[in-house]
Amino acid sequence: MLALTEIVSQGRRVDCHRPWPRVIVTADAWRAIAGALGAGRATLLGLWGETTTVHMAVADEQVSAITVASIDCPNGMFPSVASLHPPAMRLERAIRSLYGLEPVGAPDTRQWLDLGFWGLRHPLGNLKPSVAEEPPYAFLPTEGESLHQIPVGPVHAGIIEPGHFRFTANGETVVRLEQRLGYVHKGIESLMQGATIERASRLAGRTSGDSTVAYAFAFAHAIEAALNIAVPARALYLRALMAEFERLANHFGDIGAICNDASFSLMHAHCGILREHVLRMADACFGHRLMMDRIVPGGVAEDLKPDGAVRIQDTLSELRWRFPRLIELYDNTASLQDRTVATGIVSADLVRQFGAGGYVGRASGRAFDARKALAYPPYDQLDFVAPILTEGDVNARVWVRIREVEQGLALIEQILQRLPQGPIAAPVTASAGRAEGLGLVESFRGDVMAWVALDGERIARCHLRDPSWFQWPLLESAIEGNIVADFPLCNKSFNCSYSGHDL
Repeated sequence: MLALTEIVSQGRRVDCHRPWPRVIVTADAWRAIAGALGAGRATLLGLWGETTTVHMAVADEQVSAITVASIDCPNGMFPSVASLHPPAMRLERAIRSLYGLEPVGAPDTRQWLDLGFWGLRHPLGNLKPSVAEEPPYAFLPTEGESLHQIPVGPVHAGIIEPGHFRFTANGETVVRLEQRLGYVHKGIESLMQGATIERASRLAGRTSGDSTVAYAFAFAHAIEAALNIAVPARALYLRALMAEFERLANHFGDIGAICNDASFSLMHAHCGILREHVLRMADACFGHRLMMDRIVPGGVAEDLKPDGAVRIQDTLSELRWRFPRLIELYDNTASLQDRTVATGIVSADLVRQFGAGGYVGRASGRAFDARKALAYPPYDQLDFVAPILTEGDVNARVWVRIREVEQGLALIEQILQRLPQGPIAAPVTASAGRAEGLGLVESFRGDVMAWVALDGERIARCHLRDPSWFQWPLLESAIEGNIVADFPLCNKSFNCSYSGHDL
């Protein structure tokens, strides 16, 4: 059986793609790559379309190599990847919704992002026919005695974004969960087309607000790769500082929210205070609580404020004093442990198959962290550990977050100690013609990917892939065999992004 590198070496290389190669392949080579994914010899990083082309990013984790394979679809069809590798199923359905390109042999051809109220079909494709009336969405059938269905959403309590969950249960035990997403589709990729680099960077940072730093980071990497831009050293360290602030704030929020869904509101309140400390620190250092629009192609838009280092040290001291006491409380509360231990287990095999990153993957034994695997600057010069557990339950996902908070505090101290002087941005200039770049960075939720194709100084195509694409399906598996009342706990332990998934 051919290795992945041998398969892609037979394709026609696209010279304008950086930093990893892109090759145009035949239908047979495309199927061979799908077979390698299905056999576990490679990991799917992304699958997206253009008007008459489909692209697939794959990784060989053994050698930290990434390749983008492309197949032309002059007749509007391409061989299904999902027929050999099921994790590609939702991505193919999204391509069909957006472009009208048909995955031949796909096991599921239902619309995914298109819920029937756009007013047109495949808006990014060549043809834009008006919407014909379609039958109601067909959820997968279930068979068996004493089964009943519980529809939840798309509207939920509080400010959570919309998504529909269809439970099939036997009494209180969940037999199947099926999700239907796409309700917060906002046309990010459509808005990107023809946008300037500056505007596109702002759009990228609004794909999923809780990961605005990570998205801007990945987009900047893609632009800088496409245009061969060297980022100043100080900007690299400031980017990492912002990324670790964002990671801390979200982990504090998640730990508290998980405990709240187990009716332990005391942890929720105290973790909310810690999150607020981090957000105020970010505002004091960079002039924005979420640090939105602070990472830009070429560097950063805002330098660390003059008193920023002092503010950071004061906040770290406060966090180091408070956080261990909260973790002791979490670990020694038997009623809380009863809810989180052995609940919502995701198997190591599924995590590997889906290439799930972040705390979902690392809690089930998948040792992947883009900061380590790709060692992009300045993480190649920083000392930290990506915590790995194997239990795969809610408790493990909490503990991965806890350990990442501890690592994040140490990383912030290292960044401050090594922060160099110098400029914070390099000029961004583009020549005529097409240039392509790929960026992959680690967000608090997992690896975020950005792929961009430039036509001069304008965006010809940009695809942004949230880690939730490979985590949402695993939530369906995690809840099986658990009771319905444990779904909020499992769901929060995943904390997948609706907005990032729905583009």
